[in-house]
Amino acid sequence: MSSKPKLFYAQASPAARSTLLTIAALGLDVELIPVNLAAGEHLTPQFLKINPLHTVPTLQDGDLAVFDSHAINAYLVNKYGKNDSLYPKDAKKRAIVDQRLHFDSGIVFPRVGAVVGALLRGGAKTIEKDKADLITQAYQSLEILLEGHNFIAGDELTIADFSLVATVSSSNAAIVPIASNTYPRISAWLARLQALPYYETNQKGVDQFKGMVLSKLA
Repeated sequence: MSSKPKLFYAQASPAARSTLLTIAALGLDVELIPVNLAAGEHLTPQFLKINPLHTVPTLQDGDLAVFDSHAINAYLVNKYGKNDSLYPKDAKKRAIVDQRLHFDSGIVFPRVGAVVGALLRGGAKTIEKDKADLITQAYQSLEILLEGHNFIAGDELTIADFSLVATVSSSNAAIVPIASNTYPRISAWLARLQALPYYETNQKGVDQFKGMVLSKLA
């Protein structure tokens, strides 16, 4: 039996892609197990035994199962990172990274998810203006948070960048486009992330996400 960590994931999922970026940045050897959400593979008894919340990504590392992508990414750096640059141990630096992670999990991702949920499960054929406006407000906050910094938590790349770029790049591609003249800092930040040698693992999922969203629009 393989002793490698296992990641159950769906490529189109922004959350799963943040973990794929973390794995790539750390150079980890992880067994990747795709989960077909449309076919309900996340609702099988076998999967529910691992993750009763039936979400992706899910990490299985020995007898440990971790569900939320933000928790997974922090765990991977804490356990396997050669250093702490992606998730600093310094209390002040970590507090900023944690705040940005919560900004993704509590604000940006749910607002993008509300649009996707309405299209995939609610039968919507258009992107509702009030939902798009909330994403625009999140962009405005992100633009402010990037002032004076190359990355979202300062001048060093962290797991907060992976979480937010996976979400924001998906929204930019399919829901609310990011105009470089309106959001120059976000645009420059996206370009920095896109220059990473392993960014393609996110772009593949962005393309799938875009196709999924556009297929539901009238």
